[in-house]
Amino acid sequence: MATNTDGRRTTGGSGGLLSPLVGFLGHRIEHELAVPWFCRDSELIRRVIGTGDRYTSFFLPEVRGIEHVPRRGPALLVGNHSGLFYMPDVWITGLAVLRRRGFDQPVYALAYDLLFAIPGLERVLRGLGAIPAGHEQAGAALDQGALVLVYPGGDYEACRPWSERDRVEFGDHHGFVKLALRARVPVVPVVAYGAHHTVVIVTRGERLAHVLGLDRLRIKVFPVLVGPPFGINSVLTPPLPLPAAITVEYLPALDWTDIGPGGADNDAVVERCYHQITDLMQASLDRLRTEHPHPLWRGATHLLQRGPSHLQVPAA
Repeated sequence: MATNTDGRRTTGGSGGLLSPLVGFLGHRIEHELAVPWFCRDSELIRRVIGTGDRYTSFFLPEVRGIEHVPRRGPALLVGNHSGLFYMPDVWITGLAVLRRRGFDQPVYALAYDLLFAIPGLERVLRGLGAIPAGHEQAGAALDQGALVLVYPGGDYEACRPWSERDRVEFGDHHGFVKLALRARVPVVPVVAYGAHHTVVIVTRGERLAHVLGLDRLRIKVFPVLVGPPFGINSVLTPPLPLPAAITVEYLPALDWTDIGPGGADNDAVVERCYHQITDLMQASLDRLRTEHPHPLWRGATHLLQRGPSHLQVPAA
């Protein structure tokens, strides 16, 4: 799961039903954070882009406003995160950005450092341009002239209940605002609608995550899900994703450069910028919901009648 820029994961403490596993993963995370962050492999990306296209074709993907993404230079792309670990929104967003900027332009996505603790997966993630989430890593990427994709809501947003599926839920994570102010880069909001209709989440399972000891890895959720083939599911027995239609819309870039880097240390300024972008994104999400109020019905009907629909990125 992509994640936010607030804080670092801690592995201290004791307790939890999964304590041995948590301890192992904690040591793996510490090891991986010592590995060079930037190992992006443009040839690997070229090889797997077809797989990404085939995957996203299940969700009737539509992209709007790609012209708002700069072709060159540093930028912070800020998205709302949905769909649990299926992350169809992330794939659609990333594929569109790659086609906009080209395979050789530096593009990175902040991701859970926990994912880098899984043996074998960390190489693939790094090759695709994922870097462990953190201010230092993101700032270094922007300094290189890269576009950085961040989902401030992290697992809190990606695991929100079905009743909150059409909300932007950043959980008051302000780190991305401070990052943008200090780096003085354009901030491009990107809104995904329909992605959280692909999975029915009953509850985030925050209390269960604590009992299992997962909060030692800064994991605050262990969601309970409903769907085929098992009915009631958890992340250990995930249901199949539902074929909801997904629209990704890139909004005009926000320019906070006049505020200056010092604004990152002013709580009132940070709060104002935070509400500016979240209000804009929620308004876009509300508009898309009004336009297509039933993305699951729309996607499933199209899939049954016409089959998968490959991602088309409009020329800009």
